[in-house]
Amino acid sequence: MSDTTQNRLQPGDIAPAFTLQDQDGRPVSLRDSAGKSTIVYFYPAASTPGCTTQACDFRDSLASLTAAGYVVLGVSPDPIGKIIRFAQKEGLTFSLLSDEDHAVAEAYGAWGEKKNYGRTYEGLIRSTVVVGPDGRVTHAQYNVKATGHVARLRRTLGLDEA
Repeated sequence: MSDTTQNRLQPGDIAPAFTLQDQDGRPVSLRDSAGKSTIVYFYPAASTPGCTTQACDFRDSLASLTAAGYVVLGVSPDPIGKIIRFAQKEGLTFSLLSDEDHAVAEAYGAWGEKKNYGRTYEGLIRSTVVVGPDGRVTHAQYNVKATGHVARLRRTLGLDEA
């Protein structure tokens, strides 16, 4: 098992560059949002209860996040077909990115050892990294809870609740 605590990003770190396919078949790169703040959130599996709650919270806050200058990118190890169905079913209008080989999750420290029901395995750790307009990490949160995460993130970012 890998120890991702060593790979976890810290404020001030340069965010790892990436390009992944979104639900519309387009390549999306972190550099596409250069000059803007970007919320990169990692979720374990599309269409599961926690991931649906979190994605819908981002969807419902998207207008105010965009107005505050943020771009939202959701990243999961799901294949593109599952992401397409998830985005359509939930009306998600921000980019969901397929990271099937979990290379981006690993680079961001969001892949590693998990424990569930007494079983230890490697998987995606629900995490959110905020990248500033200069490409540096401003906030890095790991092992976040899906329910209420967007509201907590908004407070952390100094944004009023919508």
